[in-house]
Amino acid sequence: MIEAQVLSTPAGPLALLSREGVLVAAGFTGDPHTMFERLSPALQAEGLERVDDLGHAAQAVRDYLDGDLKALDSVPVSQPGTPTRQRLLTALREVPAGITISYAELAERAGLPRTAARAAGSACAQNLIAPFVPCHRVLPSTGGFGGYYYGTPVKQWLLDHEAKTR
Repeated sequence: MIEAQVLSTPAGPLALLSREGVLVAAGFTGDPHTMFERLSPALQAEGLERVDDLGHAAQAVRDYLDGDLKALDSVPVSQPGTPTRQRLLTALREVPAGITISYAELAERAGLPRTAARAAGSACAQNLIAPFVPCHRVLPSTGGFGGYYYGTPVKQWLLDHEAKTR
């Protein structure tokens, strides 16, 4: 069974979906079913149940909001992807809070050439576990915020929170 909890944050509601203590989805929505629909058919077959407290993952969010920017790093996550996608997601998770990088730099950190920036962008766009896998920390080299699945105001809030808390 996939367990879900929705937390209030200054950036909006954050839905967390967990399977046996491992986050399989997280995103800025008040409806965990929208995140559930993005999961694989095998995970969807397990069903979805709302719970009052997911424990460690929920506490990590509260700690992050209270200023412990490394709190999200301790939560185990799992999402699908090719070996290249997994390398990109791993490299993304290693970007420290308060730091931003470009898509080309993310590609390099994953052991790919800078020209794989488009693959890095795709990995960010399909990331199922924001902000635990912090795609908000990747910005276009041309400037601006670029896109963000949950909207640029959420991305800006996360970056501002990390910059002033760091």
